[in-house]
Amino acid sequence: MRPWTSSGWRRAAAVAVTVVCLWYAPIAMTELWSYARPGAPAPGEWLLGHLVSPRYVADALATRVAPYRHSLAPMIVHSVLGGLLMLLGPAQLLTAARRRARLHRALGIVFAVTVYASMAGAGLYLARTAPGDAFSGAAFWLVLATILVGTVLSVTFGILAAVGGFPDLHQRWMLLCYGYLLTAPLLRLEWGALPTVLPGLPMTEINRVAIMHLGSLVVFGALIASRARDSRDTVEGLGRSWAPAPVTAAAHLAGAAALVWIVRALSGHGAAGRRLLVAYLLPYALAYAVMAVGARTAGRAGRSWAREEWRIHLVGLCLAPVLSAGAVAVFQHSLGLGRFTALTAGVAIGCGMTAFGATAVVSLRLMYAREVLRRAAPPAPLPTARATTPAA
Repeated sequence: MRPWTSSGWRRAAAVAVTVVCLWYAPIAMTELWSYARPGAPAPGEWLLGHLVSPRYVADALATRVAPYRHSLAPMIVHSVLGGLLMLLGPAQLLTAARRRARLHRALGIVFAVTVYASMAGAGLYLARTAPGDAFSGAAFWLVLATILVGTVLSVTFGILAAVGGFPDLHQRWMLLCYGYLLTAPLLRLEWGALPTVLPGLPMTEINRVAIMHLGSLVVFGALIASRARDSRDTVEGLGRSWAPAPVTAAAHLAGAAALVWIVRALSGHGAAGRRLLVAYLLPYALAYAVMAVGARTAGRAGRSWAREEWRIHLVGLCLAPVLSAGAVAVFQHSLGLGRFTALTAGVAIGCGMTAFGATAVVSLRLMYAREVLRRAAPPAPLPTARATTPAA
């Protein structure tokens, strides 16, 4: 049997994302109906109750009545429009792959407006909800706020890139935006799957385990998708690397030191801390291995642009534990959070934030290369003045 080609893997990934989105869309749209009208259909709760247990779901949702009813209207707007985004995302991927430019542009406008409206609803909920009243507590509130900001900024930069005539940058930012949006269905999948690995834990604890790696998984997926859709070996005007060996080495040293600190800090919180540590380290190690191998393979093949993008994101991944360690101090001392809560939140947001930064650096890298080309181009010849004769 012939091994799959890269196009086969891309097609399989697109199908998998589409299936997840189509599955989650009706769940998202109906998720809060039961809070507005008790007894209303709640397919998400029904499915989760059958996958795990009705008690598992009931215990988790019992504490959500007061916080959700306090901001029910914006939450319903957020969830219904979030379900619509699950449908618009695959449609955008399909129109881009089929090069249906007009339809892609029209759906893109609808997608962007829907993102802003949905995130506005989420923002109102977060503004009206004390961090300690969020599901799983303040750590989850901070993760949600970080995802909200990342989503809004990503779609904004994607719009600016499209308007500015940078389709490759537009593609990267929109894939990152949709990666952030996919944290919602992936979280629901983990609510149903993780109890088989961690039996007996309530959904609040399952949620803490999930947020330790969801950020790293979705931004890693966005990077893989970006690299799969960019077949260029090099970019004109690229010049010297922005992630040379000294920079990469320094990032590795700083990241290793911060990672050791995170391991020790989480290990000091007993079984709960060690559980979160494993949930963080396994996806982190996988992402690191793929990025390192991708950069090395591209370098050996002489694919300078692919190597550059891999290395920039690798530096960002190495710096994620450094950012997390700094965030822990800020959360603990500035926000007054407990040590374990601050540690959970800081570690959970690190990879997502540095991946956003790496995407910004990649964007600047491409824009700089084009500016180098523009300045190196010979000036256009001046128009030749026509000779005139005086009138008789």
